[in-house]
Amino acid sequence: MCGIAGLILRDGRRPDTRLLERMALRLAHRGPDDRGIHCAGPVGLAQTRLSIIGLATGHQPMVSEDGRLALVANGEVYNYRELNALLGARGRRPRTDSDSETILHAYAVHGLECLTQLRGMYAFALHDAHSGRLILGRDRLGIKPLFYVRLPDRIAFASEIKALLPALPTRPDVAPGALRQFLQNQFASGEETLIAGIRRVLPGEALLIGRDLSVKRYRYWSALDIAPRELGLEEAHQMLDELMATAMREHMRSDVPFGLFLSGGVDSAVLAAMLHAHGAGRIKSFSVGYRDTTMAQELDGAARVANHFGLDHIALELELDRVFRRIPHSVWCADELMRDYASLPTSLLAETAGTQLKVVFSGEGGDEVFAGYRRYRPTPAERWIKSMFHPRSGGFRTRGNWAGRWHRRLFSPALRAAPEPDRTPFLRAWRETPASWSDLQRRQYTDLVTALPDNLLVKTDRMLMGFGVEGRMPFLDHRLVEFGLSLPDRLKVRGHEGKWLLKRWAAPRLPPGHLERPKRGFHVPVGDWLRGDLVEQVGHRLAHNRGVRDWFQVESIPALVTTRRRGRGGGRELFGLMQFAIWHRLFVEQPGLEPSPDEDPLEWIG
Repeated sequence: MCGIAGLILRDGRRPDTRLLERMALRLAHRGPDDRGIHCAGPVGLAQTRLSIIGLATGHQPMVSEDGRLALVANGEVYNYRELNALLGARGRRPRTDSDSETILHAYAVHGLECLTQLRGMYAFALHDAHSGRLILGRDRLGIKPLFYVRLPDRIAFASEIKALLPALPTRPDVAPGALRQFLQNQFASGEETLIAGIRRVLPGEALLIGRDLSVKRYRYWSALDIAPRELGLEEAHQMLDELMATAMREHMRSDVPFGLFLSGGVDSAVLAAMLHAHGAGRIKSFSVGYRDTTMAQELDGAARVANHFGLDHIALELELDRVFRRIPHSVWCADELMRDYASLPTSLLAETAGTQLKVVFSGEGGDEVFAGYRRYRPTPAERWIKSMFHPRSGGFRTRGNWAGRWHRRLFSPALRAAPEPDRTPFLRAWRETPASWSDLQRRQYTDLVTALPDNLLVKTDRMLMGFGVEGRMPFLDHRLVEFGLSLPDRLKVRGHEGKWLLKRWAAPRLPPGHLERPKRGFHVPVGDWLRGDLVEQVGHRLAHNRGVRDWFQVESIPALVTTRRRGRGGGRELFGLMQFAIWHRLFVEQPGLEPSPDEDPLEWIG
């Protein structure tokens, strides 16, 4: 697990190693164990390393024996042992114990087809000096991030947006379409990011960059290729058993100890059961709850699971002020604005785990893969009404986060004039699905290509890597994703119950009665914090913030504050404005600033 960065210049000019060093410095949190830079011709590569596999021999950038290929990689290739055995038969024997070296040899033997053979979470840059091309590749589900920017004389790339800012020739500009998506959808999705010109390499894709800086896309995996299939319960049980066993065996490969983030829900409990069954032993587990809040908690359920499987359990019970003092650091970590309140306790969990471990397992993906969310099973009347008002969308993800009156009163003319509708990513995903799919499969797919990589996995990757911790998510093994998406609807949803197959399969493996517990998301008691005099202080500072004044009509902020104080809404809007104000300072006004994990958010608004 690492941070990677680099660039390719036009006309064969050599990169500036000082720029590469500044880019790498912005990624130091992702790789505190080692750092390296490699330049060859017009290409420069940099990496900061978190040592997980091949501790002593995995220094990067890696260069092939003949000097033709150079690689920097972030993530894990879980099937590196199997691939190395096959590649060894072709004369490509690894010189290190690192799983990343497998990418180098697989490309040497198979070219771009090697991408279909890699199983894991990864983002990498590979320079082929013979062809002169630079390849930027990203894993199938987008677990690992990768960004790039095209400039007149170069293309630069990095694991995080903050590492690209030193390469920009001018002050960063805000992309209004992405900003609107964040405000209305909770996150921005697709290629465009909040910094104009900085784009994402999409999941399941590689970019092929030529000497002339031409860019070609190479799509090596798409969930659209998954065909529905008819399976009975017994056959599905057997297949799930085999897939989970394989995924866990591969994900447990590590040269350092690992732990588990444990909630009171199904997915993390399944991981606890599987880790126990596969001989992980008395590993550390971590859960989080809150003091002095009206919100229901899951600490008891997590402790019960930990006790059942003999885990060394650590429960954090947090004061609300401590949680919300995470806001500036979580905005800095995330790079991309997203209104996922769970980033805050995730940051605290990551910091706690990071004092003892480098790797933790987490249950992300279970709801998307096995259809656990309530939004996947609307009533017929709800679906019909939403479809009437939003045709060709299945009535899915139709409502923006901002109330209409605040959209009209607070958005500046420039923000209102953003060219694409806010819901474009969801509509595009829905409409590109095959006619043979059910609406349930379309809902799963829409989340798999929008909310999963651009919100949920941003939270997991960036909050954990902010403290040098690698997150492993077995439910996002692409074979499990293909299996879950292809299942008939009746094995995923029955009546008002989602994840039906996973629960039936898991029942004998979990503590008695665990599946009868009501589902609760990873909630954060924002309403208990954003109230009283604090609301007035937030509103006052927002009205004087430079970014807010540029993009919003600040004369309407007092009305928003009054609404919030009277308990009539406005919390999401205020929180979103607060996040944007802090983000604008960190990424537009003063790039290079880095908040500590414990800061007063009011001071960072300005």
